[in-house]
Amino acid sequence: MSISPNAEQFREFAAAPDEGPVVMLNLLKFKPAATGDSEKSGEQEYRAYGDVAVAMIEERGGSVIWAGRVDQILIGDAAQHWDQVLLVQYPSRDAFLDMVSQPSYQEAHQHRESGLERTVVVACTPRLDRIAELGRS
Repeated sequence: MSISPNAEQFREFAAAPDEGPVVMLNLLKFKPAATGDSEKSGEQEYRAYGDVAVAMIEERGGSVIWAGRVDQILIGDAAQHWDQVLLVQYPSRDAFLDMVSQPSYQEAHQHRESGLERTVVVACTPRLDRIAELGRS
C-alpha cells in the first residue's frame, strides 16, 4: 500500500478549485519498527517527519487542528485499525503544494515512509456554513 499520492491523485488535487482552506484528514498506522532501524518504533520515526512537517505547515499559515489516538473502530472494518488520526489545515491547496515541493520536505518524507505501515489522507473543504444550514432545517 502506498503512503504517497499516485500521479493521478496528485494531479486531481492540484487541479481542484483552490477556494480557501483545505483540511487533511490523516489516518495513520505505524510500523512496529522503523524500516532499517530496529531501535526506533515506526511512531518515533514518524515523529521525526512530523517535527519538520509541522514547522513547514505553520510557516505557510496552517496548523494541526486536532490529533488523537484511535481507541476503537465503532463503525466499519475493525481489521482496518488505525493508531492515530490527525486533522491538518492549510490556508489553501497551493500552500500544501508549495510545502510538499520543497527539498526539506522531501528529505523529511523519508522518515514518514520509514515509520508508516499504511495511511489514508483525505482532502476536505471546510463547510461549516452548510452544516449550520442543515441544523436550521
